[in-house]
Amino acid sequence: MTSPQLHIALLAFPFGSHAAPLLTLAQKITPFLPSNTIFSFFNTSNSNTSIFSRTPNQENIKVYNIWDGVKQGNDTPIGREAIELFIHSTPTNFETSMKEAEEETGVKFSCIISDAFLWFSSEFANKMNVPWIAFWTAGSCSLSIHLYTDLIRSNDETLLNIPGFSSTLKMSDMPPEVIAESLKGPMPSMLHNMALNLHKANAVVLNSFEELDPIINKDLKSKLQKVLNIGPLVISSSSSNKDANTDESGCIEWLDNQKERSVVYLSFGTVTTLPPNEIIAIAQALEDKKIPFIWSLRDNGVKTLPKGFYERSKEYGKIISWAPQLEILAHKSVGVFVTHCGWNSILEGISYGVPMICRPFFGDQKLNSRMVESVWKIGLQIEGGNFTKSGTIGALSTFFNEGKGKVLRKNVEGLKEKALEAVKLDNGSSIENFKVLVELIKCHKPT
Repeated sequence: MTSPQLHIALLAFPFGSHAAPLLTLAQKITPFLPSNTIFSFFNTSNSNTSIFSRTPNQENIKVYNIWDGVKQGNDTPIGREAIELFIHSTPTNFETSMKEAEEETGVKFSCIISDAFLWFSSEFANKMNVPWIAFWTAGSCSLSIHLYTDLIRSNDETLLNIPGFSSTLKMSDMPPEVIAESLKGPMPSMLHNMALNLHKANAVVLNSFEELDPIINKDLKSKLQKVLNIGPLVISSSSSNKDANTDESGCIEWLDNQKERSVVYLSFGTVTTLPPNEIIAIAQALEDKKIPFIWSLRDNGVKTLPKGFYERSKEYGKIISWAPQLEILAHKSVGVFVTHCGWNSILEGISYGVPMICRPFFGDQKLNSRMVESVWKIGLQIEGGNFTKSGTIGALSTFFNEGKGKVLRKNVEGLKEKALEAVKLDNGSSIENFKVLVELIKCHKPT
């Protein structure tokens, strides 16, 4: 147990788009660490199965299944119940598996990198006398709001005074955990504890770039030990994302035959399902205007489409169950991205210079949507908060006419340039922050 070998604990939050980015971060760090470095990846069995079915595991990453809180013999819950059972099982489930990993490898942990939600990682790190690095998988805007939870709850007017936000920010834009009736529920409690403990982290890492929210980042740096924006990871790792088999549906070939900036790309993530009336409204709007489109829509959504639409729309559009999103957004024929405003999608839209139409659902999505429309001014929120035929036609028309659409496109192209600057190898801000992160991991040897 006295080996100088680095052993890094990766503690994942196994819901939504949380665990996969943590694995991506480990893969990105690997080439810059000694070749004998070990990563131990702690996650639930269901989440591990989902991630590693898409991503071959690396030899240096040992995968451990932690208890998800479901008692043996019970049915596997979904949604909120699954999240709450998992939260109730923490931190003991992580602690048990971490001990197992140290015994199995014979190497003590030298560093803990956890999803920022898992605030108790600070206690683990303190006991082990190792650095705690918290990974915030969303934007600096939502992180800031969580740090201001107590202030926001004490005074509605506070929203006008949080650095870096638009004066149009509303309580209804807040993540639900921040404005929950009580902070004692499992999820509000976890995020509130995160806000109270994040200053103990040796660094907070974000998949974003400083230039996107300079005022917010300056404020975060005054509250936290180190704030390291190292993204957009989608640009800095884009060469490894290309896959010869990603276009099985023929999207890219189809896009090659469309006019520049003429196509609407619609995707609402892997978790969200649009209500049937909104699926119908979108279809009616697309058919009314015969706008070329690619729509990532799962089978249960296809069944909701107006009768005959699937066949009729083949003249000018494509409906597919899974889309190679990065390749689509990078294509010159795509003119607008209709999105649920998950952070990964927002950052991908910015990284490829595509303006957005926002239809947020939960979590940080409403806040992200407000930032898109009112702060960065790179898109629109859908009128009334959900899709109607007239509202959808109106929003789409903005991007296919001169005027406001041209301004929004120019703004997002400006942010794209800043994102590219951030990941420049010589002196990009994200590259410099990444170097700081690597040194922080390397400098601590287990005792």
